[in-house]
Amino acid sequence: MKEEKQLMTDSPIRVFLVDDHAMVRRGLAVMLQAFDDLKLAGEAGTGEEAIRLCAELKPDVALMDLQLPDMTGAEAARAIRQNNPEVKVIALTSFKDEAWVQAALQAGAISYLLKDVSIDELAAAIRAAHAGKSTLAPEAAQALIHAATRPPPPGGDLTDREREVLALLVEGLDNAAIAARLGVSRSTIKTHVSNILSKLGVAGRTEAVALALKHGLVANY
Repeated sequence: MKEEKQLMTDSPIRVFLVDDHAMVRRGLAVMLQAFDDLKLAGEAGTGEEAIRLCAELKPDVALMDLQLPDMTGAEAARAIRQNNPEVKVIALTSFKDEAWVQAALQAGAISYLLKDVSIDELAAAIRAAHAGKSTLAPEAAQALIHAATRPPPPGGDLTDREREVLALLVEGLDNAAIAARLGVSRSTIKTHVSNILSKLGVAGRTEAVALALKHGLVANY
């Protein structure tokens, strides 16, 4: 409580609402009225409208839904932040998926909250955002942890030449045919194939081809 009071400012924090559902915006507007330090700065139902009005009204904080009729909330957030970097964007959504969380934060959102958040928690997050501090829903934090600890997809360390050789393996060519196609020696291709198998962590060519097809490591397959 003491820290929360410290985040409050003398003048009300001007909050802009972005959601394509009028009832959601109305509910949020009513919520803001319950706090003396928060004030409705404006609202929008589309991303384009949000970008335009944020440039005009210059709110302190924007509560941004991520699913809008004309663009994603992440796209709108990125445009708002590019044009008005002083505006702090809070993603307020129903989506818990890792992709949505990453897209919003990469677009410049400072916080990520779910719509089942309590009004007190939302108010605290608005104050924190205004002070430059992030707030993440537990589900959003877990999604980021999962992304950070997930092993990278195979093949990321393949060189361009190794990818070229892998593509020819997928075509079914043997070392002699690959060497002829690329105009190099068989021993060179043998070395490339050995490196490919090692980097992909597979025991043989068949496994390498299967892995390449599964993860889309070569074009046109």
